[in-house]
Amino acid sequence: MSDLSRRKLITTGIAAAAGVSGLAAAKGLADHFGLIPPDHVGPYGLGETLNYASQRILTSHSMAREFPSSEISNPPFANPVDPLGDNFKRLLAGSFVDWRLAIDGMVARPASLSIAELKSFPSSSQITHLACEEGWSYIAQWTGAPLAHVLDSAGILPQAKYVVYRSIQSDWWDSIDMADALHPQTLIAYGMNGGELPVGNGGPLRLRVPRQLGYKNVKYITRLTVTDDLKQFGKGLGSASPEGGYAWYAGI
Repeated sequence: MSDLSRRKLITTGIAAAAGVSGLAAAKGLADHFGLIPPDHVGPYGLGETLNYASQRILTSHSMAREFPSSEISNPPFANPVDPLGDNFKRLLAGSFVDWRLAIDGMVARPASLSIAELKSFPSSSQITHLACEEGWSYIAQWTGAPLAHVLDSAGILPQAKYVVYRSIQSDWWDSIDMADALHPQTLIAYGMNGGELPVGNGGPLRLRVPRQLGYKNVKYITRLTVTDDLKQFGKGLGSASPEGGYAWYAGI
């Protein structure tokens, strides 16, 4: 059976289960195919499951829309962030030469990469739309190393299911599944609109996940952890987002 036929069959099954046998049966079908998000608990958990499962089946290989350079926002919006602390100020004063992105977890070759090392990898650029759940948005050109290439260089293990990424902001972290982690448009971004990524927009490094809402595009990233289980992180909901009332999966 082709991948498209399989996805159509699963989609039909989930829809039928939801309409005929109830939402619990649809959840069971999603569970059977490994499409249960980490925040499937609580009063909205079933809805999160159906949303995630349906979108994963239908859009696993879809591409975020890309725009011509004439539509780049001027200037791009930089939402305010909490003070980043003395360590960030020290790194900024040194032009981020000492900034490191650690890669650990389920990888054969753990690493600690400098900005220069990331820039030595093949780069990719895209002009995409960043949309915030709070209502603001902008279009910018993002340049960076494809996350798939960075993970491949570290040798991700076959059983890996998620990538957890952390910010220098100690309380902020998130995660994505391997479908988004290995997607060609997902970048470790270090550039914007032909220059360095501004601090206000997440510089020196930001994860760019153009198929998800803005809060999944975490600024100031310092660590990637590859894992097969998100229960060991935080409250087990997959990221700081659902701990604060947002959904883990924020596909658009």
